[in-house]
Amino acid sequence: MFDVNAFLSYLTNVYLLQGVLVTIGLTIATMCIGLVLGTVLALMRLSGSIVLSSFSQFYIWIFRGTPLLLQLVLIYTGLPQIGIKLGVLPSALLALSLNEAAYLSETIRGGFQGVPKGQREAAHALGLSRFNALRLVLMPQVARLIIPPLGNSLNGLLKATSLASVISLEELMRRSQVLMQEKFEVLELYCVAAVYYLVLTTLWNLVQVRLERHYGRGYAEASAKRGNPIPQRPAEVV
Repeated sequence: MFDVNAFLSYLTNVYLLQGVLVTIGLTIATMCIGLVLGTVLALMRLSGSIVLSSFSQFYIWIFRGTPLLLQLVLIYTGLPQIGIKLGVLPSALLALSLNEAAYLSETIRGGFQGVPKGQREAAHALGLSRFNALRLVLMPQVARLIIPPLGNSLNGLLKATSLASVISLEELMRRSQVLMQEKFEVLELYCVAAVYYLVLTTLWNLVQVRLERHYGRGYAEASAKRGNPIPQRPAEVV
C-alpha cells in the first residue's frame, strides 16, 4: 500500500535534494556546451565548404541516429579502452553534450534560415565584417526564433539526465534508486522523483515565457510602428 507519510518525508530528504542539484547543474552545463557546439555545427552545415558541411551532417547523423543510453555506455566504458579515462561526471557531461549539440544544431540552422536574406545584405552594405554581422544582426534574430524549440530541448534534456544513472552518476534518479534498495519503498520514491521533475520543468517553462516576451518585445514594437497587426490566436468556435 502507498505510504503517504513516507512520500511526504522524502520530499524534503536531503540526500534526494542533493541529487536534484546535480541534475540541475548537469542540465545547465550540458545546455551551455551543447549550444556552443551546436552553433559551430550549424555554421559548418551552412558554410560553402563541402568538407565542413559533410562533417557536420555525418556528426548529426551519428548522434541523432543512435540512442543516448548507448552513447553514455560507449563513452564511459569505451574511451578507457583507448587510454582515455574519464570519471562518471565527465563521461555523462560529454555524452549528453555531444548528443544535445546534434539536435541543437538543427534548431539553430533553422533559426539562421528563418532570418530574411535582406538582413545579411543590409549588414554587408553597412560595411560590417562577417563576424560583426553575425554577432550584431543575425544572432539576435536567431535567438528570438529558436527560443521556443530551445525551451523544449532543455525540457527534454532535464529529464534525459536520468539516463546517466546507468553509469552510476548520483543525480536525482540514481539517488532515488539507492533509497529504493535500502527502504523498499519503490512507488513512493518514484512519485517523489516525478514531483521533483515536474517542479523543475514547470519552473523552466516560466523562465521560457519570460525569455520569449523579452526577445519578442522589440519585434512586436517594430511591427506596431509599421502598422502591421500583431498576429493573434484565432477565436475559438463555440
